Amino acid sequence: MRIELSTPVKFIRRIGERVAGSLAERGVETVEDLLYHLPFRYEDRLHPRPLSSYQVGDMATVIGEVRGTVLLKTRSGQIFEMTVGVIPEMKESQIRDPRDGIGPEPAAEPAMDGLLKPPPVFETVKCLWFNAAYLKDKFHAGQRIALYGKLDGSRSGNALNAPMGSTRFKIVQPTFEILPVEGATGEDAEFTMLEMGRIVPVYHSLGGTTAWGAKLSSRWTRRVMWTVFRELAESSAGNGNIETLPAVLRERLAMPGRMESLEFLHFPPAGTELEALQSAITPAHRRLIFEEFFYLELGLELKRRRMREREGTSFVTDDKVRKALKQILPFKPTGAQKRVLGEIAGDMRSPRPMRRLLQGDVGSGKTIVALEAALIAIENGYQVAMMAPTELLATQHYLQAKKLLKEAVSPTTGKPYRVSLLTGSLDEREKREVRGRIFRGEADLSIGTHALVEEKVDFAKLGLVIVDEQHRFGVQQRFRLMKKPGAGEAPTEPDVLVMTATPIPRTLALTLYGDLDVSVLDELPPGRTPITTRRLPGERAGEVWEFVRKQVKQGRQAYIVYPIIEGERDDQAELDFAPEKEAEAVEERGASGKTGARKAAAAKKAASVKAAEGKATKVVKGKGSSKAAPKQPAMFLRAKLRAATEMFEELQQGALSGMKLGLLHGRMSADDKEVTMARFKRGELDVLVSTTVIEVGVDVPNATVMVIDHAERFGLAQLHQLRGRVGRGANKSYCVLMTGEKVSPEGEARLDAMVATENGFELAELDLKQRGPGEFFGTRQAGMPELRVADLVRDREMLELAKVEAARFTEGPDPAISKAEKDAVWARLKRQWQRKYGLVEA
Repeated sequence: MRIELSTPVKFIRRIGERVAGSLAERGVETVEDLLYHLPFRYEDRLHPRPLSSYQVGDMATVIGEVRGTVLLKTRSGQIFEMTVGVIPEMKESQIRDPRDGIGPEPAAEPAMDGLLKPPPVFETVKCLWFNAAYLKDKFHAGQRIALYGKLDGSRSGNALNAPMGSTRFKIVQPTFEILPVEGATGEDAEFTMLEMGRIVPVYHSLGGTTAWGAKLSSRWTRRVMWTVFRELAESSAGNGNIETLPAVLRERLAMPGRMESLEFLHFPPAGTELEALQSAITPAHRRLIFEEFFYLELGLELKRRRMREREGTSFVTDDKVRKALKQILPFKPTGAQKRVLGEIAGDMRSPRPMRRLLQGDVGSGKTIVALEAALIAIENGYQVAMMAPTELLATQHYLQAKKLLKEAVSPTTGKPYRVSLLTGSLDEREKREVRGRIFRGEADLSIGTHALVEEKVDFAKLGLVIVDEQHRFGVQQRFRLMKKPGAGEAPTEPDVLVMTATPIPRTLALTLYGDLDVSVLDELPPGRTPITTRRLPGERAGEVWEFVRKQVKQGRQAYIVYPIIEGERDDQAELDFAPEKEAEAVEERGASGKTGARKAAAAKKAASVKAAEGKATKVVKGKGSSKAAPKQPAMFLRAKLRAATEMFEELQQGALSGMKLGLLHGRMSADDKEVTMARFKRGELDVLVSTTVIEVGVDVPNATVMVIDHAERFGLAQLHQLRGRVGRGANKSYCVLMTGEKVSPEGEARLDAMVATENGFELAELDLKQRGPGEFFGTRQAGMPELRVADLVRDREMLELAKVEAARFTEGPDPAISKAEKDAVWARLKRQWQRKYGLVEA
């Protein structure tokens, strides 16, 4: 049958029903979906570089010949070792050497003594795979192979079967592809030109974890893609109406056609610059990136229009409201706080529902602004819900609200404000009482965790929803809270104020949150002092503890933060480690095969849970979860992390003996956490040893020292949040970043940035570049569409262009765009774009 872009993939040659089912799980259902599964990198197999052009640490693509293999058995497991020979130089005429199997036989050139010049000396690279005995029958001498991986120096001095004088590298756990052999027949002969003598695309596997998934390799994908393009060209679909952008728009922006761009990226023609492909800056990339952003922005524009058509509540801000606000101002507000409160009040006066994002760096006073917004709603007779991501933060908000409103009386009712706390750790009787007060309208301000969105929670008259640290919630949770029915079962349409201490560039914020207007608190309150930040290796811990002693003697207090609670590793949800792949990169690569690594991780997790059973805040020193983990080769053992509970005991008995130390972590009960924090605030504790539970919401002006151990293991945003716990008083404050033995290049960049600046927006830019938008925003958690081609950080300029063009198309498109083209755009937005990216209504 002839295929079209809408044809289900099961009708494509080499796919069928079974493979189609697996592809559907990955969002690939049609021919069009498949064509947007673009290569994630490219290999130059037309002009492969010799090993001599690389240095240790480079990521390299190597084309060579298998020279020998051996399966080594060690006490820690099996290691499969293979040596690959690579010709030092390959010229364009050197495509195949019948004698060596790698290039043509070089012409005999007379040497100075009249003898023939010797054949070229091969460079060699040694490849290592751990727990990979299954590879021993996969390779044999003489095979041509393409390898990709990080080049390390070979410590053996001589690679297996390596001729003397050759360059020596090793690659641990390289990805590989066996190349076609000379004289291949059948399918291999047909597709040989896809594997060699060109720039070759490399794809992420579409096979998943199925038993046969490994067969869906890059080689398989290339062949399927080639078949699809050929069949589309032969069918009417190849010449039909398959464009997604109006012709006038493409011409004005000098963009190629869609199918032309897709084919270019799957099979780059000769002469294409490899660097341009890898950097996604070719005209074909530019066209597909714009297309994706254009439809994203069209969808957001329609969403904003629908929001402007909704009916909300028009709150009044009369003298009674102003009197209520003045009661809770403990200090002179900053200019930024006045400006932002004005923006919020303006939105609340409007008959349209407010949808506003409040950004503020650490310590900028977001909470006080949010409480002022809450009073506006309360004075108008409405209830307010404030949702926080953790019980500790919800409790902190609750205590702060109680403190600020303790002496306040509502000018409207003449009664004190009623504040309730609802969290998952309350017993069922307490939960019923709080839910009852909320339902009867006896709670003006309800603060809680996700417990607020449970089906059993109904509000009498909900007027304002405040969501703190939105990126930690799913969009559905925010949506459910907004749609809570009142006592009369009528859905309400409350105003929504979203807060975040994670600075986000304005364009990205508008894209991430869709219909939210953005307010920024860009001033710190008076009295906040700059924080001196220093980094030190763990070997100098003695100097750090001596500095802590001096600060305590002067009447100050200190935090000491560790990445884990106990044992060698921990799976606490509250922790935000730097990406795991980066943590692994600073250690020797390839501790085991993928299967072995998964088993080891599972065993460690099970052992960690078992070790935690029956423990409250203490562990037996020296016992951790590592004993249950399977052994790994000695050279690949992970460095043991210092943990909060163990170091609490060690410091209490050693370097900080005689001081009053407290311990705080996520496994403690809510009451124990509250008691410990209250003691620290009152000055009854000199030093608080903690995990990252103190990241947000903790305000102790007398604390002047923040020590973060294993700082290289934390994300940049989290380091910035932790540092913000000090510097809240008039005294000079310090942040000390202690590091472990090995720090990755990315970790070095984070630590250098922390030392260089306190500006949250500058740090956020670096965080975005390092982690990418998916990790930074928490793609699935925040509801961000999963883009197939575009990158929110890398392609920000194209995002701006698409935003402008989408608004132009929506408000008054070019008259040169035909009605058919306009209808096609809207139809695609509704059908294809919505299926792939549909934003959750919020």
